Amino acid sequence: MTATPDAKPRGTRLPRLARRRQLLTAAQEVFVENGYHAAAMDEIADRAGVSKPVLYQHFPGKLELYLALLDLHVDDMVNRCREALDSTHENKLRVQATFSAFFDFVSTQGEAFRLVFESDLRNVAPVRQLVERSLRECAEMVSAVIQEDTGCTSDEAHLLGVGLVGMAEVSARYWVTAHGSIPKDAAEQLMARLAWRGISGFPRTA
Repeated sequence: MTATPDAKPRGTRLPRLARRRQLLTAAQEVFVENGYHAAAMDEIADRAGVSKPVLYQHFPGKLELYLALLDLHVDDMVNRCREALDSTHENKLRVQATFSAFFDFVSTQGEAFRLVFESDLRNVAPVRQLVERSLRECAEMVSAVIQEDTGCTSDEAHLLGVGLVGMAEVSARYWVTAHGSIPKDAAEQLMARLAWRGISGFPRTA
């Protein structure tokens, strides 16, 4: 088999965790470029500069490799959201930071957001569960802040949290794929201003 142009030379022994990171990096490149169904384990092994048996030592199949990569990135998204909410006690700044977290996520890490939001495996149960879990965790964190600071019921706060996270996700995805003229900072501020005008209308509890 002819190696791909981006294939790395083989033969370097790496510690197990370093090898795993190398394989995940190569897999991300291939999955983003080709989608899950068109991606081949041969190409991933070539891209990482290893043999297929080495790849299968770490991941028993293509789905397991994809899920490991997806798990890494949904955890990153949840952590970004958590850090945004914990970064300040000023709710207007929290809204801005949360939108920035989603815009940062879609604009970094080699288009990893496509694995989370645009996967051709979204209807496969383990993939769907991972993505839904991550968005649910983000919404729960946002709704906890809303319920703490307003008189909203738990159900009302949760619905608002889902709405705000959905707005952040969809607007960030649209911005990064539309390749429009709005700079990232301006896009974040525009959407955060819209969200704040809505959520700030709820009176704060004492």
